[in-house]
Amino acid sequence: MGLVLIFLFLILFMLGVRVVYAILLPSILYVFMEGLPPGMLAQRVTYALDSFPLVAVPVFIFVGNLMNLSGVTDRIFKFADTLVGRVPGGLAQVNIFSSLIFSGMSGAALADIGGLGRIEIDAMKKRGFSGPFAGAVTAASAVVGPIFPPSIPLIVYGSVTSVSIIQLLIAGIVPALICIGLLMLTAFVIALVQDMPRAERWPRVGEVFAALWPALPAMLAPVLMIAGMMLGWFTPTEAASVTAVYVILIALFFYRELTWAHLWTATVNTALSTSAILIIVAAASMFGWILAVEQIPQDFAKFILQFASSPIVLLLIANLIFFVAGMFLDSTTATLLVVPIIAPPLVAAGIDPVHLGIIVIFNLMLGLLTPPMGLSLFLVSSIAKVSLRQLLVALLPFYVPLLLCLGIITFAEDLVLWLPRMLR
Repeated sequence: MGLVLIFLFLILFMLGVRVVYAILLPSILYVFMEGLPPGMLAQRVTYALDSFPLVAVPVFIFVGNLMNLSGVTDRIFKFADTLVGRVPGGLAQVNIFSSLIFSGMSGAALADIGGLGRIEIDAMKKRGFSGPFAGAVTAASAVVGPIFPPSIPLIVYGSVTSVSIIQLLIAGIVPALICIGLLMLTAFVIALVQDMPRAERWPRVGEVFAALWPALPAMLAPVLMIAGMMLGWFTPTEAASVTAVYVILIALFFYRELTWAHLWTATVNTALSTSAILIIVAAASMFGWILAVEQIPQDFAKFILQFASSPIVLLLIANLIFFVAGMFLDSTTATLLVVPIIAPPLVAAGIDPVHLGIIVIFNLMLGLLTPPMGLSLFLVSSIAKVSLRQLLVALLPFYVPLLLCLGIITFAEDLVLWLPRMLR
C-alpha cells in the first residue's frame, strides 16, 4: 500500500496538482481504506507543527523581509561594492560577496534573490553587464544562503531527522565559504576573458571605513547568532528571536528608517511565506507517518544495501537522488518526503547525519538552478527580464564551481565536520 501511495503522489504531481494536495489526497485515501479514525488526520497534522525548532522558520523569514524593507540591503551592497568592486568582474564579485553577507540573515535562496538580487541585477545592468550574466551570477550565488547559517532548509532537515540543528548550521559555514570562493574565482576568469567592466580604482582606506560603518551593524547580526549558538548562549530558535530583535533595534535607532508600515508589510509577507512552508510540513508529516507504518524506509534500506555498502558509493547514490528530487520538488517538500526514506540506510552504513544534511540541502539548492522546476531560474528570469534560455546559457560556467563544491562537500567529510566536532 505504501508504494501505491507514492505512485498516486507522483501521478497527481505530474498532472499539475498543487504539491500540498498531491500529498494530502493519497494520505486521506489511505486513512479511509485502512479503516483508521478520521481524527488521526488532524492529530498527525497538528503534531507535526508542534515543534519548537520550526518556530525559527517564520522568525528568520521575518528578519529577511524586514531587512529588505528597511534599507539594510542597500548598505550591504554599497559596502561590498566599495570593497571588491575593483576586482576583475566588478559588480559580479560584489554580487557574490553580498550574497554571503545577506545569507547570514535571511537563510533562504529565494529571499536572497527577491531582496538583494533585485538591487544587484539593476546595478549590474546599469554598469554595462548583460542581463543574462547579471541574472546568472545572482542565481548561482543565492545557493549559498541555504547552507550558511541561518538556514531554513537545514532547520527543516534537522526537525525531520532529529539531528542537532546547531551542528547542522555550524557545519554549513566552511562549505559556504568554499562555494563563495569558487564562484568569485569563476567570475574573475570570465571577466578577464570577456573584459567586463569594474571600478576605475581601488578604494582608499577612508572610503572603505566610510562604507563599512553603515553596514557594520547589519553584518554583526550573523556573528552574534553564530557566536551565541557555539558558546551555548541560545538554541537556534532563540537565536532567530535574538536576531529579529537586534535587526528591529538597529533599523529603528541606528538607521532610523523603520516605520509601522514596514513592520506590517514584513509581518504580512512573513505570514504568507510561512504558511506556504508549514502547510507542506503538516501534510508531509501524515504522508511520512503512513510510509513509516508501511515500513517503506526499512524496505528501501534492505534494497539499497544489497547493491552497495560502501559509504562513498552510497553518497554518490544520495547525490543523484537528491539532485533529481531538487529538479522537480521544492526543497521543503523534497526534504520532508525523500529524506525519511533515504537517510536511515545511509546513516546505518556509517555516514554522519550532519554531513549528510549538508549534502542533501546543497543538492536541493542545485535543483533550484535546474529545469524543469528551477524556482530560482524563474524568479531571476522575471527580475532580470531575460528569457529562461538566455539565463541558462549564461549560467553554464557557474555549474562548474557549484559541482566542484558539491564534490568537496561529499568527499571531504572532515572539512565539513571540522566546526561541528568542536561542539560535540
